[in-house]
Amino acid sequence: MDTINFITCKNLSFTYDGIIAVKDLNFTVEKNDYFCIVGENGAGKSTLIKGLLRLKKPSGGSLYMENGLLAKEIGYLPQQTTAQKDFPATVYEVVLSGCLNQLGIKPFYTKKEKKLAEKNMETMGIAALKNRCYRELSGGQQQRVLLARALCATKKLLLLDEPTAGLDPVATQELYEFIQKINVDLGMTIIMVSHDIQAATSYAKHILHLHHTQLFFGTTEAYQNSDVGRKFLGGASND
Repeated sequence: MDTINFITCKNLSFTYDGIIAVKDLNFTVEKNDYFCIVGENGAGKSTLIKGLLRLKKPSGGSLYMENGLLAKEIGYLPQQTTAQKDFPATVYEVVLSGCLNQLGIKPFYTKKEKKLAEKNMETMGIAALKNRCYRELSGGQQQRVLLARALCATKKLLLLDEPTAGLDPVATQELYEFIQKINVDLGMTIIMVSHDIQAATSYAKHILHLHHTQLFFGTTEAYQNSDVGRKFLGGASND
């Protein structure tokens, strides 16, 4: 069976005010991939995310999304701000808002969107929290709400930016298990930016390691056996 690539990047580069943020990226993201982007702070991970979401134009090279994948069809889970954590809405309202791009010219949510929100709350194990105020939830519960919201925006690809940042170990493990379930059971392609290199190598199928350029791209097994992978994993285990 032929491999289907959702995203293909060739010699991709981005700059800010003429200064190179990240350059010479050559990688593909396959359908049903679990793709992790790793690297130290300031390595270019956030810049690449903005590029994948079409929020920033490349300064060189090409970024090609195949099979009719549009940027607005990518479910996005950004890093949470303090203001977002204090959002005064119900869990249901937050999840349902993920359907906004599907409304088109319709002024109101239909049964279709409402059914999708209910389904994704079930998937994320938060159906019982439907009428709870979002800001009253724990950090782990909030992330599951936002993940359900992101699922409402896509049938194809989720882009997760440090989804477990600030969570305790139990909530972190639970969220990783939900993400794995989405990838395996729903067949959803996952792109995840993570500082948690141990988790990345436990769950991901492919690793992209950045440091202003591409230090490594390939399978997780190959990464673990590479010089850059061994060095980064060794440093991570000594923290």
